[in-house]
Amino acid sequence: MKLAPRMIQSMEILQLPVMALEERIEQEIEDNPTLEKMTGDVDATETETEFERERARDEANGQEVDQKELVVDNDHNNEGDFERLLEMSAEWPEDNLSAGSRPSSNRTEEAGDRQHDAMSNMTARPQSLHEYLLEQLGFFSCEPGIRDFGEYLIQNLDHNGRLQSNLAEIVQVYGRPIGEQAEQAARDGKPPEEVRELSMEAAQFGLSLIQKLDPPGVGARDSKECLLLQVGADTPYRDALITLITAHLEDLGQNRLPVIQRKTGFSIETIKAAHGELLKLEPYPGRGFEVRPVQKVTPDSSVEQDDEGRYIVKLEDEYTPQLRISPRYRKMLQSNPDAQTKEFIKRKVESAKWLIESIEQRNNTLKRVAQAIVDHQTDFLNNGPEHIVPLKMQQIADVVGVHVTTVSRAVDDKWIQTPRGLFPLKRFFGGGTTTAEGEQVAWDIIRIKLKEIVDGEDKAHPLSDDALVEKLSAVGYHLARRTVTKYRKAMNIPSSRQRREY
Repeated sequence: MKLAPRMIQSMEILQLPVMALEERIEQEIEDNPTLEKMTGDVDATETETEFERERARDEANGQEVDQKELVVDNDHNNEGDFERLLEMSAEWPEDNLSAGSRPSSNRTEEAGDRQHDAMSNMTARPQSLHEYLLEQLGFFSCEPGIRDFGEYLIQNLDHNGRLQSNLAEIVQVYGRPIGEQAEQAARDGKPPEEVRELSMEAAQFGLSLIQKLDPPGVGARDSKECLLLQVGADTPYRDALITLITAHLEDLGQNRLPVIQRKTGFSIETIKAAHGELLKLEPYPGRGFEVRPVQKVTPDSSVEQDDEGRYIVKLEDEYTPQLRISPRYRKMLQSNPDAQTKEFIKRKVESAKWLIESIEQRNNTLKRVAQAIVDHQTDFLNNGPEHIVPLKMQQIADVVGVHVTTVSRAVDDKWIQTPRGLFPLKRFFGGGTTTAEGEQVAWDIIRIKLKEIVDGEDKAHPLSDDALVEKLSAVGYHLARRTVTKYRKAMNIPSSRQRREY
């Protein structure tokens, strides 16, 4: 099916979360001068447009009037709303929203105020790893050439604080080896003294300075060197720890402690103690300087219990302004402007009407979809995540009376505030399996049960995947071994050999 631009816009509006919808509205207000926010003291009847007056005049004159207008009808659940949207998109002319529209001076000032407020609320940029290391390097007393190379090394560290190339390659890029300096300087037309000289001994000394800086482990060329740089003279179990780092990291990862005991002669107790010290080291010393902005989640809806105990969905629309058609442009139409101006205003008013109706349709659809989800997952809200039931989007589509793709768009990137916490609407969907008694059980419940079994096992004799299958079957969950293995790996539960404690 070929979708008209207006139909695409309505689907985009439905898919937007509440904060993105607010941004879209602000952008539309900037682009469409006939669209404005409605203040609290404005009568809703003032939103009547000149087209509605023309419609009334046409009806009085006996002319045929298209009645397929999108109206939010809460009594009839808006069955077939999107079908009417598609028909309207085919009948209405294409609209260039940006043609001839310029924001007014008031809107420009408002945009400037918002930008100023946003800049005032911005936090200062935290110090980066490279800035922190360069600051420390300034406290060392060393020759200018060594300091210059040290700064060059710092600039070549990755975000984890490691060197990605070996020292010889870095020296080669930094400055030509001593034997080629004069020849290269002659080819470049430079005097020999401008070529940076650096021996490998000086480069090693410069690297050693970097590796003394904080955080410990910076300047390493691989994970082993990074860990060894953090082992001090007073580190507990120092000798065993160095041996583990140097030769037995893979054995530790596979929990092969008896193999390490046989190869090193250390006791199991010593190996476990040294492993505990190893876990205190930081393999990525620079990641503490990574700045990852925290994304604030704003719920699109919330759930409250009424007096009868039923959960009722309420839209969180405080961020969505009420919109109307500007009275100023309605008066301009009444003043009989020239044909070009009248056509421009008509197109802009129609575009504004479509946006307002699309937002109303979005809110109506989202509320009905969320209410259907909440009605289906009442046990989850009453008793917790272990009582979630299998739910497919097609089931909600059948209840609401819309296409399954409409449900998918309605729940996409939408969050709901519940008595159990803040959840994405997609959290309530999921497949399941049938128990021996014929009861439908969600996969989330099986995961919870699997974790309970693993947590309660004897760590000296952990359960294999076959044993986990038997344990789950004993409580009515009949699953294939490969399915149990898949969920164990998805939950980051190690294998039985790796879970064994000696």
